[in-house]
Amino acid sequence: MATKTMIQAVKGTRDFYPEPMAFRSWLYGKVRAISERFGYQEYEAPILERLELYAAKSGEELVKEQAFVLLDRGGDELALRPELTPSLARMIAQQQATLVLPARWFSFGPFWRYERPQRGRTREFFQWNIDLLGSESPAADGEIVAICAEFLRSLGLTAEEVGIHLNSRSLMEKKLAELGAGEDRVRDLFHLIDRRDKMSPEAWATWAAEIGLSAGQQAALEGILSDADLWQESEELRQVFATARTLGVADYLVYDARIVRGLDYYTGPVFEAFDRARQFRAILGGGRYDNLVAAVGGERITGVGFAMGDVIIELLLDRLGKRPALPTTPSRVLVTLFEPALYAETLALAARLRRAGINVEQVLEAERLGRQVRYADRKGIPYVAILGPDELKAGQIVLKHLRSGEQQAYSEAEAIERLRAG
Repeated sequence: MATKTMIQAVKGTRDFYPEPMAFRSWLYGKVRAISERFGYQEYEAPILERLELYAAKSGEELVKEQAFVLLDRGGDELALRPELTPSLARMIAQQQATLVLPARWFSFGPFWRYERPQRGRTREFFQWNIDLLGSESPAADGEIVAICAEFLRSLGLTAEEVGIHLNSRSLMEKKLAELGAGEDRVRDLFHLIDRRDKMSPEAWATWAAEIGLSAGQQAALEGILSDADLWQESEELRQVFATARTLGVADYLVYDARIVRGLDYYTGPVFEAFDRARQFRAILGGGRYDNLVAAVGGERITGVGFAMGDVIIELLLDRLGKRPALPTTPSRVLVTLFEPALYAETLALAARLRRAGINVEQVLEAERLGRQVRYADRKGIPYVAILGPDELKAGQIVLKHLRSGEQQAYSEAEAIERLRAG
């Protein structure tokens, strides 16, 4: 007899059984709560986009090395979306004349990048994107940074545990020009800086020499990257820090000249959040992009936002012992089946409880009551409801709370109030 081969999940994807799905739903709830608290509207974009949307906007590495690319039957190149900002820019451009600005939008959905799966990095992931479009003011950058901080705070992560590392692309362009780097080399230098903490010092120095930096320029660049007070040369960064102080989140902010972000469309303040112990890569990242909408065919409109994947934040909460204990079943009560003769009455009871707004699971086949109770306990259902001949005759229901072991007979109205109360 041939041995069956079990089909495996696609490499780099995850199966969301009820327990991990409960965490994902909880995280999405936190995302929605913070987004709406600041007045942001939810939106969604297609999973598939034309490859050209990313090719000129996101950088060669993302398109050539990380995008899942496919051909449709008409021969067009499509990509499973590796990020959302270009889609957002396209959507804004298409209805730019009718939108009320500034537009505050957020989304939470799946993305794909063709990367080597490892701890903290998967090929399919879920990501929160939040953006503010149509405001030139650095107060917009300050608001986005404040949303980031308030979200981390809502998860129980303190400023001693996580920090938001902030810099400015325009400030760095100025400093690179002072270094003697022409405009044609700025893009390469931004990529060099972005890889500073991801390579060995020797490999980084070799790369710097390959793109034309002299030993003196390398030393000057190192001095720029280590200057903790450099942000004071930037009016926009001073305003962002001032906004953060006013909003009560300045303790989360850290100036870091090494933060430039790898994507090519950023133009102003940029930031990434890290755990203070630096045991993980970035929790989230974002910044200002003032030319992206125009690059996809619209009129120029400013934008600022960030994206956060679900993988690193889950690992960080686990490490810090701050992962919440979450119920994995929506059921509030299991309506047991005392005996087959009471099936119709039990079914009717479950229906009435549901109409009263109670989440109910029902036993479908008669078996020993003890096994039914153990089933509810294993599922994490808080209560079992017992309707036997005596209860039916008396017009009562017995509710048993499985955690405390408390068991009591109630009228149906009383039982509903008890189940609603907790």
